[in-house]
Amino acid sequence: MRALSATLVVLSLTACGKGSKSGPPAAPPAAAHPTPAAPAEYTVIIKSTWTKTTHPFEYPSGAHFSGMIGASHNAKYSIFAVGRRPTPGLERLSEEGKHSPLDTEIRTAIDQGNALMLFESGGLKNWKDSMVATVRVDPAHSLVDVVNMVAPSPDWFTGATNVNLDENGAWVARKTLTLPAYDSGGDNGKTYKAPDRDTNPKKPTTRAAAARDHPL
Repeated sequence: MRALSATLVVLSLTACGKGSKSGPPAAPPAAAHPTPAAPAEYTVIIKSTWTKTTHPFEYPSGAHFSGMIGASHNAKYSIFAVGRRPTPGLERLSEEGKHSPLDTEIRTAIDQGNALMLFESGGLKNWKDSMVATVRVDPAHSLVDVVNMVAPSPDWFTGATNVNLDENGAWVARKTLTLPAYDSGGDNGKTYKAPDRDTNPKKPTTRAAAARDHPL
């Protein structure tokens, strides 16, 4: 088996020193290394690398991605983690491409001071296009998560978690990542257009892998 890499995400620094309107102000946590002195703003760009040529086994008709949804946050919050069961928001995102209730979960983290900003975009059907959004980070919330559904699929998504934009006390100018595909653990389906087979209790989120019994 080999891991699927379905998308590329590019985070580019666009501004430093911008104030944030999302979430209550928070002092930077005590740290053993220096932290950036001011907030920053990044452009998030997601491009597809998932095509019939790169992933020919059972490549589905109508292949597309749901809109991205993500958050900047601290170490006390993340949208997903391998080995952890999905939240209701992540499960619905991975099964239906819906941003609710994941957006509510992120706003709760903002209210608790563990996230700074929610960001999202529309979906992607034309692989020549890209999904684009803007995210703010600050010294207390330097981590970024982003997810989007692989569609059609039972419960598969691509994403990145705990991407740290603070490197050696300064905001990184640009970061490019290859996003793997994940199985959220909410459905037992093994093919792109498998009938709904809800999993209860939910299974831990895992990396999806290319195999005859699992096209990702």
